[in-house]
Amino acid sequence: MYMLYTFLFLTILLSGCAQTKEVCKGVLGVSTEVLEDGRKEAIKKEFNYDLITCHNKIRSILKIAGSYIYCDDLQKDILALYISGEDTTPVGIFLTETGKEKTLVEVSSPSIYGKESISKLVFEGLAGNLDPALKKGLTDADKAKKEY
Repeated sequence: MYMLYTFLFLTILLSGCAQTKEVCKGVLGVSTEVLEDGRKEAIKKEFNYDLITCHNKIRSILKIAGSYIYCDDLQKDILALYISGEDTTPVGIFLTETGKEKTLVEVSSPSIYGKESISKLVFEGLAGNLDPALKKGLTDADKAKKEY
């Protein structure tokens, strides 16, 4: 335990004040920096919902799928999550209100699989096409059908 505290102290000391918070989050595995950096390569789609409605629908979809949301920041308009409790691939969902009753949804991840699987899940759910065979913890409805 002493080694962990020493490591954290040295990391904070050497990183400077501006990066201290992000370094600590990175050590704990809850940083959103990599998701924000990958936003330029995000999968994007616009939906006919206001920002809050879209946000709440996405949270519900992710809950059904068994994803673990580790950051829900409405000021930054980001939901950061792990695909599931077992798959800790980080994925970020960014929301931008583009007009009245219109929200742009951007899905970012350093993993192509994470980005594609979560964007498919969220986009289909927001369009009202979420497969009822989807089981908790399985982001691919075809896998769920095969198992049951």
